[in-house]
Amino acid sequence: MTAQLTQPPKQRATDQRIILQGTWEKFKLLQQASEDSPGVRLAYYSETIEILMPGEDHEFFAHIIGYLLTTFLLDMSIDFKPTGSKNQDKEGTASAQADQSYCIGGSKPIPDLSIEVIFTSGINKLARYQALGVPEVWFWQDGVLTLYHLRPTGYEQIDRSELAGLNQLDIDLLKRCILMAETNFSGAVQTLRQSSDK
Repeated sequence: MTAQLTQPPKQRATDQRIILQGTWEKFKLLQQASEDSPGVRLAYYSETIEILMPGEDHEFFAHIIGYLLTTFLLDMSIDFKPTGSKNQDKEGTASAQADQSYCIGGSKPIPDLSIEVIFTSGINKLARYQALGVPEVWFWQDGVLTLYHLRPTGYEQIDRSELAGLNQLDIDLLKRCILMAETNFSGAVQTLRQSSDK
């Protein structure tokens, strides 16, 4: 078994990521062993195991995005269940723990939306989410929010969410609010709320 430790450039030296080659059974053993380490995120796809230890910047952006999105859903009276970084498993095939995830309209085994903050990556995360059947995946990387919706042929990049209720969300405004929240969190929430009131 080979392990590779990847760190981002020094200015963003926040996350640590370990990539291992291994079977689903080995992944489940690692998952079991990490239950007492709540900050560790594990993922599996195509005999590749990813162990992520998110740093402060990673957690900061994940929290901001989750808070803003939850605020929008509440303000618009959209029925949803926030499922955070719950394990999303398809036995023997794939597993993921998004930074934020949501079920729209009620609880489901696989969330409708998974959101990941990326500071370091070399893994095809979309292939993993496609194997799980997640309808929509959003990535926040280098100040850019990119949305993908699952089609019969795979994920297609989209400009606006296609999930019920979330299709009303102004994605450009959300991006601005995420960036604003770095220095003015309450101002970012107020800006998003003012838009929802219109």
